[in-house]
Amino acid sequence: MSKILLVEDNEMNRDMLSRRLTRKGFDVKIAVDGQAGVDMASSSSPDLILMDLSLPVIDGWEATRRIKADPATQKIPVIALTAHAMSGDEQKALEAGCDDYDTKPVNLNRLLEKIGKFLGGT
Repeated sequence: MSKILLVEDNEMNRDMLSRRLTRKGFDVKIAVDGQAGVDMASSSSPDLILMDLSLPVIDGWEATRRIKADPATQKIPVIALTAHAMSGDEQKALEAGCDDYDTKPVNLNRLLEKIGKFLGGT
């Protein structure tokens, strides 16, 4: 079973997405701010991280930079999730180290396709 770390501060988004991913057979771990996301990336060794970009404590951009700067976590694929999809955000996310980018509200089928691309279709 693939382990996904969901870094999301919005309770409604977090609950909905974690339930849907769990039903699809993923083991979902949750962090509610950027610093917790960085800490949990190290401690729980997820197979993939879904990173909200607008987070408290440290934002998703900085959390991703820290995860990608750490040799222990740098190989974990990170998919950025944002509701504020503005021109240049995708490029900015990729430059911060995100491996892919998706917008909210989440289109589950599209997101599952992206997750499958990194986890070998599991």
